[in-house]
Amino acid sequence: MRTHEQLANKLLRRRGVWTEVERIEREESALLDALLKARQEAGLTQSQVAERMGTQAPAVARLEWALENGTHSPSIATLRKLCERLWQTAGAAGRISTIAPGHSMFP
Repeated sequence: MRTHEQLANKLLRRRGVWTEVERIEREESALLDALLKARQEAGLTQSQVAERMGTQAPAVARLEWALENGTHSPSIATLRKLCERLWQTAGAAGRISTIAPGHSMFP
């Protein structure tokens, strides 16, 4: 049985796979930056966002720290929940939706 690393290395040798990985990383980076800025521009604290998401402030702090440092990619469900809560605040929706217009994650 192959390890995850062996399988990933094999897939990355296929034509076009590395280019696609880089494209996804660029899009993800722009989206995550927009989410972090949207919270700050909306004037929400991590505690306020956490309350809206039904979690604790340290969880939002860990999420933001991980996003800023590239050590974690949250699930689509977590990002969707964060976006929904930020959209409850005027102005945040426009900033996020311009990063990924028409993306299935955003209504």
